[in-house]
Amino acid sequence: MDSYPNPYMMFDGVTPEEFAFLQQATASLNENQIKYFMSIYYGKRRNPQDLMLATLLGFVGAAGVQRFLTDQIGMGLLYFFTAGFCFIGTIVDLINYKNIANEYNQKMAFESFNIVKMSN
Repeated sequence: MDSYPNPYMMFDGVTPEEFAFLQQATASLNENQIKYFMSIYYGKRRNPQDLMLATLLGFVGAAGVQRFLTDQIGMGLLYFFTAGFCFIGTIVDLINYKNIANEYNQKMAFESFNIVKMSN
């Protein structure tokens, strides 16, 4: 990848865990596959700071937005109708927003990797 040394650093809010996981997950890909992976993954990943802001919305009446963003529709509905489990679930998610983002991003990286491998 001659154009930039660390292509994964272009993602907003990339965590060290996500960076290490992406490097390990794409180690077997060639340059063109990595570019294809990056284009797919970029559209699927969630920025941890965006999830934190969505979680903060739970304190003003829109609880569960962070769960909808991470494709956890059932939990999102449960949070919405119970005011984030009476704000307890919202507080827990506010503390764990980076873990929620990392878990979701790992799933999306795995899906993107499989798409790249199946395209060849």
